[in-house]
Amino acid sequence: MLTTQLQHQDPTSPLDPNQFTQELVQFSSVEQQINTNKSLTTMISLQQTQQAASALQFIGANVAVSGATAQLSGGQANWSYSVTQPATATINILNSSGVVVYSTSQTVQPGAQAFTWNGLDSKGSASPDGPYTLSISAVGANGQSVPVTTQVQGVVTGVDVSKTPPNLTIGGQSYPLNQITQVLSAGTPTK
Repeated sequence: MLTTQLQHQDPTSPLDPNQFTQELVQFSSVEQQINTNKSLTTMISLQQTQQAASALQFIGANVAVSGATAQLSGGQANWSYSVTQPATATINILNSSGVVVYSTSQTVQPGAQAFTWNGLDSKGSASPDGPYTLSISAVGANGQSVPVTTQVQGVVTGVDVSKTPPNLTIGGQSYPLNQITQVLSAGTPTK
């Protein structure tokens, strides 16, 4: 466009040099921005590839992830949770339909704690294997609600690298890679 403008300018009314310089600077800026966008696209692609490769190393690892849904298998499901102050906690276990199948109350202390459910519902009957969700509400001595964080532990059995970030399969549930809070034991190296 600039060369066409130069070829067809009127010799009796030459182009203002300041305007010409501004147009050159604008064209240069646009070209730099296009090159920067290409470089950013390449960097993002490389980062996604690195994330996918890193996620594959978690296969076989025993990890803890932020979440509340664990797999009941062989009469056992495990969670961990933490509170910031002493409290009375109401712990509910919900099935995949959202129905409470087990409930209990207990005093909890600050810090991380384990909760293992034996798969027996509130009537004492064995629940079928499958995903169950832990729901905890805690109240401090002052009657105020106490925040509760929950984690699920399990072995990584699969990785979906088509997601960003990649998703890990743990106990039949899918969790984004960035939800891993702890690696409890390393996985088997891939060959």
